Amino acid sequence: MNNKNLLVRGLTLKSALAVVLLGAAGASRADQFGVQVAAGAGDRHVKRLDLGVVWDPNLTWWQIGDWHFALIGEAHVAWWHTNEGNVHDNIGEIGVTPVIRFVKSSGLVRPFIEVGAGVGLLTSPRISSDFTLGTAFQFSEMAGVGLQFGAHQQYVAGYRFQHVSNGGIKEPNPGINFSQLYLQYHF
Repeated sequence: MNNKNLLVRGLTLKSALAVVLLGAAGASRADQFGVQVAAGAGDRHVKRLDLGVVWDPNLTWWQIGDWHFALIGEAHVAWWHTNEGNVHDNIGEIGVTPVIRFVKSSGLVRPFIEVGAGVGLLTSPRISSDFTLGTAFQFSEMAGVGLQFGAHQQYVAGYRFQHVSNGGIKEPNPGINFSQLYLQYHF
């Protein structure tokens, strides 16, 4: 790998960290914010570790019995790793995703279902010598289930299925799917 690629990757990862930290600082003045850690596996033996900030602006609507809809904002940095490669064993990602949750309004444990769609930027679209996502810019869609719990509903645990692709901006566009478990803690 040449020095230019190392410099670009280093700057990309440092920029991603700055975005997450600035997001946390700005969100701290909001109604509620938190941190998230997620881990999962995807197609082509790609493993993913995700760290993020979560912002809950307390936007709720459409009360249906003891359930309601809520809007949540997430910003993250992720690390993708594969042993399939010979091109890139490790890829970085930064992204943002608005999430809509349909959550139970009361109780010590509050189940929910969620969907979200966001954008992300990869340090490289090429995962292996025979697998590329076409562009560094990616769209992501996800659906999941989970539980909110704790004395102040400060804990969230869930499962998500996520699809990442460039949306047909450029070929090839095979996309990649991930299954992830995540934990959130809200301050």
